[in-house]
Amino acid sequence: MHAIRLHAFGPAENLVHERTEDPAPAPGQVRIEVAAAGVHLLDASLREGAPGPFPAPPELPTIPGREVAGTVDALGEGTDPAWLGKRVVAHLGMAPGGYAELAVVDASRLHEIPEGPHGLDEAEAVAMIGTGRTTMGILQFADLGPDAIAVVPAAAGGIGTLLVQYAKNAGAAVIGLAGGPAKTARTTANGADLAVDYTRPDWQRHVRAHLRERLDGRRATVVFDSVGGDTARAAVDLLGKGGRHLVFGWSSQGLTDGAPLTFTDEELAARGIVSESVLGPAMLAKAGGDIRVLEERALAEAASGRLRPAVQRYPLAQAARAHRDLESRRTTGKVVLIP
Repeated sequence: MHAIRLHAFGPAENLVHERTEDPAPAPGQVRIEVAAAGVHLLDASLREGAPGPFPAPPELPTIPGREVAGTVDALGEGTDPAWLGKRVVAHLGMAPGGYAELAVVDASRLHEIPEGPHGLDEAEAVAMIGTGRTTMGILQFADLGPDAIAVVPAAAGGIGTLLVQYAKNAGAAVIGLAGGPAKTARTTANGADLAVDYTRPDWQRHVRAHLRERLDGRRATVVFDSVGGDTARAAVDLLGKGGRHLVFGWSSQGLTDGAPLTFTDEELAARGIVSESVLGPAMLAKAGGDIRVLEERALAEAASGRLRPAVQRYPLAQAARAHRDLESRRTTGKVVLIP
């Protein structure tokens, strides 16, 4: 098969498209003929040799990627034969191997891709199994309804797109922040009541005018913060008393103003808001300790047509370009490799 392999930690150019041996499924596993493989910012950190949430960087050489969708073409010993030939999607967990034409995974991680009038293609299914499940996890901490005013930085990104759609479906007023005219146009198309280019120095003034003129001068009730830095602080300044600042990343780090935004207890008390990180153990605990609950919710939302992920596709051989574009914020939505 062809795969993307990493032989040395470093820049995106170290991702090499080459031939390697076909993997064989072990007992209890299936092999997937991959139609789409997800790319995540975490993949870029691992490529550079940073362990991220893992105990250590991967052993080299490695095939990156932990989200795949495609058709089951082989079974390991003892695996349910009903899986053979099914269109499936899976998060590989701690094991890499997704950037390839073939990937193996434990059958316990599989989800059948929903069919029907709102059936997903494989790239969309990959977006929902990773980005979608994280979105469902974040939303566990948000009280969205007709009285909510949600501010979504990075609103044209993979998670941001889904947050905007979900909040609008819940009846909330949605203010999306995105970088540049093309991304603000996408944010508007996804249903945001106001889409603002946060690269403009006066963006906060436009938001305050919208709150004053269209929302009776009310303040925001929740900020979904994946960016950190000065942009996040300006967004939090829009929160009213009782508002929630939900942190699930700081993508501005190393790119513009970047650091995760934190507050002292005294600052939170003075503002009358709550700030909390919603990733990791906190998110899993809310889901009852079962990450599959969030995956199933995400796929169900997409299958119903209530959520439609934004996907940017690259050929598998262009994985290095996909990494560069993702790291420099030139992508919109979930980045997916197509073998």
